[in-house]
Amino acid sequence: MALRPLRSMKASRLFPAGQRLFLLKPQRFRPSSGILLIHQRTASSEAAQKSATPGDHAISEHATDSASSKPLSSSSSNAASSTPESASSSPSDWEENTNFHISHFSELPHSNFGVNQHMVINDEFKEALRQILWQFKAPIRYAFAYGSGVFPQSPGNLTSGTTSSASSIHLKAPSAVVKSQGSTPKMIDFIFGVSYSQHWHSLNLHQHRSHYSALGSLGSGAVTAVQENWGAGVYFNPYVTVNGTLIKYGVVNLDTLCTDLSEWTTLYLAGRLQKPVKILRDDARVRLANQVNLISALRTALLLLPPSFTERELYATIANISYLGDPRMSLPAEDPSKVANIVGNNFPNFRRLYAPLIETLPNVEFHDPVCSRRDWQADPTVSARLEQDMDPVKRGNMVRRLPRAFRKRLYFQYQKKFQIPQLEFDKMLDASKDEDFTSIKRRQGGDFERRIATDAPEELIAEVRGVIRKTISWPSTMQTLKGPLTAGLARSWRYVTDKMAKHRAGKKKAAAEATKAVGEEKNKE
Repeated sequence: MALRPLRSMKASRLFPAGQRLFLLKPQRFRPSSGILLIHQRTASSEAAQKSATPGDHAISEHATDSASSKPLSSSSSNAASSTPESASSSPSDWEENTNFHISHFSELPHSNFGVNQHMVINDEFKEALRQILWQFKAPIRYAFAYGSGVFPQSPGNLTSGTTSSASSIHLKAPSAVVKSQGSTPKMIDFIFGVSYSQHWHSLNLHQHRSHYSALGSLGSGAVTAVQENWGAGVYFNPYVTVNGTLIKYGVVNLDTLCTDLSEWTTLYLAGRLQKPVKILRDDARVRLANQVNLISALRTALLLLPPSFTERELYATIANISYLGDPRMSLPAEDPSKVANIVGNNFPNFRRLYAPLIETLPNVEFHDPVCSRRDWQADPTVSARLEQDMDPVKRGNMVRRLPRAFRKRLYFQYQKKFQIPQLEFDKMLDASKDEDFTSIKRRQGGDFERRIATDAPEELIAEVRGVIRKTISWPSTMQTLKGPLTAGLARSWRYVTDKMAKHRAGKKKAAAEATKAVGEEKNKE
């Protein structure tokens, strides 16, 4: 049954020529706008849209939060492409029948699935980052670079750098790194996804023994045990120089990475990938799991936001998810303005990451006159307003579609709050399982999910944020505590002092901005 759209800006006004966003099917990247040209609906979906009766557009108990449930406006429908697609390419079923055991990109829902995850950076800088990967003989299946060393978090990073300023951090960095990092050179952070952790560390210990602390002398077995049994399953080697560039790299097993992305077991790596990163080596299974992660972050943010909000508020809510339970944020070990800095200086990248996903959900749309401009997506100063439908059925479906481990924790929170008897609660949990022995169930919310979704807004926000904190706090704390063991005391102390310096600089900057704002107010008076 088709759904009635929100009373908002139609897709035909948001994207010219009827181009319609869904979990990305772009044909090519258009540099002028910074947004992907979007895959268009198939002839079969057009026919279904045209044949729908007016009654089919009523919101019903069967309203879903699937990727294809937002209907086309008539203008965009008429302009849609009639190119046939296979059933596996349909956006209507990829979440319902997700197969996390794929090994080839051809097994993804469609050929360009998840390209929104790939950020565009300077080609020479990208090549310099890839050259760092080639310095490791141990096989790296998936890799991304992230953090302020790749994506500036303050305007100061954008000023041109010099070799002398870079040498204060990097031993002999390539010119592309010097130019990209500008006047504030920083260590570059990487995550390496590997198939067999112990085998990888065995090879890497033989090639790069100096990257490891004294723990490395105990062999790859001890290193792997600490990696996989403590914290979030990541082993970091910080402050090592590779190809003349100072880097920190974390090693994680691909199974651990995909599980966190799809189920939010720790949100440690999932949280990092909810923000713009530069993927240097891709993997089909990780790309699929990360698309689940991104749309889950969007749904979670919608549960935390009011009916009307701006893009900037949405992206800040998403960026803040991974910091809610981070012990560094409650200690003088991180810039208190970190989230605002990340979003403010990487707004186009957040839009590239999430704008296509916004268009796939039936209960949220852009609702801003600025969206009538043909090139509004290319303007980083525009923070378009959005509206979400607060219908209990749709919001209940969002709750039902949250990642499995995270959703289970949220259910337990509400079991206590609603004082639901254990036997009754066990039956509800059984009914909400994503799959049984014969099939994958269509994930629609029931009475319990709708009851959660209709909780008082301040109560729902408190419960969801509380579950996020519980999910993140323990693994993040354990990762911090194992730092001296994996990195060594000297490198760990250097890391702490660097973070404390960022905290002081952030507070000083915030105080200066507050003083400036007060002065401007007095001048107005």
